[in-house]
Amino acid sequence: MIGKLTGIIDEIGDDFAVIDVGGVGYIVHCAARVLSNLPQAGQRASLFVETQMREDAIKLFGFNSGEEREWFRLLQTVQGVGAKVALSILSTLPIPDLGQAVAFDDKGQVGRAPGVGPKLAARIVAELKDKAAKISAPLHVTRADGTVVGFARPAGVAAEAVSALVNLGYSQTQAHQAVAIVVARESGDLPLQVLIRESLRALSSAA
Repeated sequence: MIGKLTGIIDEIGDDFAVIDVGGVGYIVHCAARVLSNLPQAGQRASLFVETQMREDAIKLFGFNSGEEREWFRLLQTVQGVGAKVALSILSTLPIPDLGQAVAFDDKGQVGRAPGVGPKLAARIVAELKDKAAKISAPLHVTRADGTVVGFARPAGVAAEAVSALVNLGYSQTQAHQAVAIVVARESGDLPLQVLIRESLRALSSAA
């Protein structure tokens, strides 16, 4: 099995790159986001690799990080998600956004990826919610003093505030992010109406 490749970029195609390692050119299939981060042909690059072996072919898939590779593997545990759809999702959503979408039941975000319909998006979110937490934290918020606060899943008043924002037309991800920012900023608990008001201000300033 090949876990990582380091070599010279020989060619970059629509969905693949050819990496020359010691005179051998390896075709590595990649998400669009990965391809856009590769250097130009003739320059050196490294990719984390997932090797898939079938009766008729051996395919290599390349990623910028081990975390991204783990998401590629995890996505394919969902029925209806193969390598092509998994790459489509990774091309559409950065890993932090994908983690948030799964953790916060944001089917709309996952459904943005080409080839992912509403039913498949719902299945991905439902099946991966608990598993995804083991790969990456769904949300981090940076306070004004530079400290980073983890905010995985709101409860109590925070959950009520998120629900209220969703009812106002915001997505689950937007609502969670706004409430997380306010919770991280304030030292004490806020009444529900105050939390909703401050979250709306955070959403307005981000627009």
